[in-house]
Amino acid sequence: MKRAVSVSIGSSKRDKAVEITLLGEKIRIERIGTDGDMEAAALKFKELDGKVDAFGVGGADLGAIVDGQFFPFHSVQKLVRYVQKTPVVDGGGLKNTLETKAAPFLEEHLGDYLDQHGRKAFITLGVDRWGLSMSFVKAGYETVFGDLMFALGVPIPLRSIGQLRFLAKIMIPIVTRFPFEWLYPTGEKQEERIPKWEKWYRWATVIAGDCHYVKRHMPEKLEGKIIVTNTTTPEDVELFRQAGVKYLVTTTPVLEGRSFGTNMMEAALVAISGKGRPLTWDEYSEMLEKLGFEPQLQELN
Repeated sequence: MKRAVSVSIGSSKRDKAVEITLLGEKIRIERIGTDGDMEAAALKFKELDGKVDAFGVGGADLGAIVDGQFFPFHSVQKLVRYVQKTPVVDGGGLKNTLETKAAPFLEEHLGDYLDQHGRKAFITLGVDRWGLSMSFVKAGYETVFGDLMFALGVPIPLRSIGQLRFLAKIMIPIVTRFPFEWLYPTGEKQEERIPKWEKWYRWATVIAGDCHYVKRHMPEKLEGKIIVTNTTTPEDVELFRQAGVKYLVTTTPVLEGRSFGTNMMEAALVAISGKGRPLTWDEYSEMLEKLGFEPQLQELN
């Protein structure tokens, strides 16, 4: 049996392991959280190196991919400094393949609802999920990107992909040198919720992005909204239900009640490919087509 492990600097409360079959190959996929301890994560990678078929880096990105260009997060790269044998991925491949299907999926399944409520998308962090961002832009949505709000706490919305590109060109070389915890909640901070930026949550029909970012500042009520995200636990789903969210769309499959992160599913694909290396975007797309992977829709209210 193949084995893919996501070592995450996120909360261990979200740990989960399941055994599934993909393309006729049995695989165990497992998430191991280290509660924000980056050195513990590095040592876990070291311990398992060569003993598993693929690693995912969870709770952090090895870098940002903007318009196909990779910018490494220097503080995160040290997480995998001991890895010598096992291929390592962080979800960037799926973010730029699987997540590009999000807006067409909504159109196919919720087109009438969007006709009634408008095609307005609030994307929490566009640079983090370029494929998802471009999906809504290409579909003609009115988009607001919350990169300055969620990453830097600056209350300025970005209203076009051009503004997002300009910001990325200026800021990415700088922010990739920040400690990652400055930019993204890690460990127990992932469980904190501080309502903020409510104007934009209420303005949008679709709220899209990393689940931790979506939850971190969401208001108490989001009646009638569509959430497009990934890595949802049953507790996350219940939180959205209680807030009044109408539809939840996860870009990765729901397995035993939860959806795993793009890094976990990407590691699973690398493991079953047997290539012993990260795949190209074309290879991911080919495997996704064979698997029939597409976003999954849940009606919550």
